[in-house]
Amino acid sequence: QVQLVESGGGLVQAGGSLRLSCAASGRTFSSYYMGWFRQAPGKEREFVAAISWSGTSTHYTDSVKGRFTVSRDNAKNTMYLQMNSLKPEDTAVYFCAAHYGLTYAANDYNIWGQGTQVTVSS
Repeated sequence: QVQLVESGGGLVQAGGSLRLSCAASGRTFSSYYMGWFRQAPGKEREFVAAISWSGTSTHYTDSVKGRFTVSRDNAKNTMYLQMNSLKPEDTAVYFCAAHYGLTYAANDYNIWGQGTQVTVSS
């Protein structure tokens, strides 16, 4: 089982960019479908993006399509989330998660990072 650590969050103005990283320990990273979720204060954790084991398939929630890009480097055991054209409504704690297959439901994932805060000011 892998362990996940996110980094790259911070404070950015609307229209700006951030790149989040999710570093995985262990040698089985490539056997996991990886996902990004976010949780804003008072709201439920929501799906943002996911990427297949080899990185050939990606999936996004509608609100981030065209602005966010998920990628992974299995040689480095790392997944990324490039976030462009950020909006105040993107403000949340962002989590990475691992599962054996594609699922958009947070409850299906049993491996989570600790989260990284992203704050977008208007």
